[in-house]
Amino acid sequence: MRGISITKPGDADVLQATEVDDPRPQSGQVVVDTVAAGVNRADIMQRKGLYPPPKGASPLPGLEVSGTVREVGPDVEGWSVGDEVCALVDGGGYAEQVLVPAAQLLPVPRGVSVRDAAGLPEVACTVWSNVFMTANLQPGEVFLVHGGSSGIGTMAIQLAKAAGATVAVTAGTEEKLAFCRELGADIAVNYREQDFVEEVRSATDGHGADVILDVMGAKYLPRNVDLLATNGRLVVIGLMGGRTGELDLGKMLSKRAAVIATSLRARPPEEKATIVAAVREHVWPLIDDGAVRPIIQGTHPLDRAADAHRELEASGHIGKILLTP
Repeated sequence: MRGISITKPGDADVLQATEVDDPRPQSGQVVVDTVAAGVNRADIMQRKGLYPPPKGASPLPGLEVSGTVREVGPDVEGWSVGDEVCALVDGGGYAEQVLVPAAQLLPVPRGVSVRDAAGLPEVACTVWSNVFMTANLQPGEVFLVHGGSSGIGTMAIQLAKAAGATVAVTAGTEEKLAFCRELGADIAVNYREQDFVEEVRSATDGHGADVILDVMGAKYLPRNVDLLATNGRLVVIGLMGGRTGELDLGKMLSKRAAVIATSLRARPPEEKATIVAAVREHVWPLIDDGAVRPIIQGTHPLDRAADAHRELEASGHIGKILLTP
């Protein structure tokens, strides 16, 4: 089968289409014929040599896919050949076929195309596990997500709004901010022109944010802590703005606040299975009902994976970018 290999750490041109072995399912695994694969910043980090795949995972990039079940391994229940599915995978999504632990499969939601379903697993699992399972966002609380127009941001807006939170976002253009408002954002801040601490504090009568989902890391750490409300929770899931920053513990103590750093890919299979099950229980009904939807910027052919990476790195997109074999 065709797959996209990382020939060496480097820029987008190191992504090359190659012939790779067809996957063979072991106990508890299925093989999926790929209809589409999501493109994520974790793939870019892997391409640059900064985010190696977990032990035993495919060396090919790609953390989420959609398609049809091609083959079912031993000890798999509830899935059959021909089922339309999407999945969170440990790697290998940039290929015509992908090996998936059966516990990380999800059915394609009602009203969503098989192709567009590829844009759901990683963002839904990331947002649900961090914002709800870890930070325990509650109705009536103020939630801020940085990068509101990204794949994670567009999912976070919709889920937080459905949960009854007041939703604040940051983004870098008026077009992106307008889209975030259409999705339900109550407070939209242009981080290039405005101070998000001042804007969110003003819009919430000085309350601040109860939960912040942050992909920037060190660059935003002091300001995020400033903005946290009493008992606030800052969840850091990315390091786009650096990995080392100064944390004012006195301010944290006075607010009884928490800073939590998490990742999804490195979690053991049992934790991923728990997250996927929770997403199926809590998020999938919202998608089935049309209250939440995947936001897809567009697609690139699998062989043009380098173009998809360039588009993602340029940060002009809204929502998800997909690859189609």
